[in-house]
Amino acid sequence: MKIAAIQMVSGTGVQANLDAARLLLAQAAGQGAELAVLPEYFCVMGLKDTDKLKVREQAGSGLIQDFLSRSARELGMWIVGGTLPTATGDAGRARNSSLAYAPSGACVARYDKIHLFRFAQGEEEHDETRVLDPGTQPVRFELASRDGHSYTVGLSVCYDLRFPELYRALKADVLLVPSAFTYITGQAHWELLLRARAIENLAYVVAAAQGGVHENGRRTWGHSMVVGPWGEILAEQAEGPGVVMSELHAGRLQEVRQRLPALNHRVL
Repeated sequence: MKIAAIQMVSGTGVQANLDAARLLLAQAAGQGAELAVLPEYFCVMGLKDTDKLKVREQAGSGLIQDFLSRSARELGMWIVGGTLPTATGDAGRARNSSLAYAPSGACVARYDKIHLFRFAQGEEEHDETRVLDPGTQPVRFELASRDGHSYTVGLSVCYDLRFPELYRALKADVLLVPSAFTYITGQAHWELLLRARAIENLAYVVAAAQGGVHENGRRTWGHSMVVGPWGEILAEQAEGPGVVMSELHAGRLQEVRQRLPALNHRVL
């Protein structure tokens, strides 16, 4: 099954970001992708934290969700919409939600980011807890590929990558990690963490990232990549918008898991 990790350098305008995402999704579909994953906050990278609240949507309706549903239907592929801010009932809060859409345009899964990012070094400081509420439940869904195989797909977002217990709980064949890693943390840990999660879970990892200097001045690490279940990097792009294409093989998953049955090991 061909898959695509979409890399973007999103700005402050929602419609401009959606237009850019649509071009990249169409490119992925044209190359035969059955699944495309957009990065975290593909729809907006605001000037300040509270800008997320201005574009949050109620579950099931809104400009961004309509875009994802329509794109999946028109392009005939599965789309995981990176993340978008969703309403919580509190005017000063939102959740960072990753939504999965089937080729029919139906939303089949929603995951609210559990682990909220906090980081400070020198003049750079980030704290998602200022405006976001964490999710509470791991989420996965089943994806039937065109060749008749079924994949269990586990959802996660960015900072979740540092918490391996979440990924083991997902029991998934494919782990999705839409992200907006900072340049500092990405340079230090991004590849190591992605490969570790693939190796620990004997699973494919598809990491779609923001990658470049944004309108708000922030620089993200990029390096969107697909990692195989043996920890090998199958495809990667350093910076800038683009489509990172690769293939998933059900037979490869079976081979690796039979060779090294770590997932069946009894916990002492």
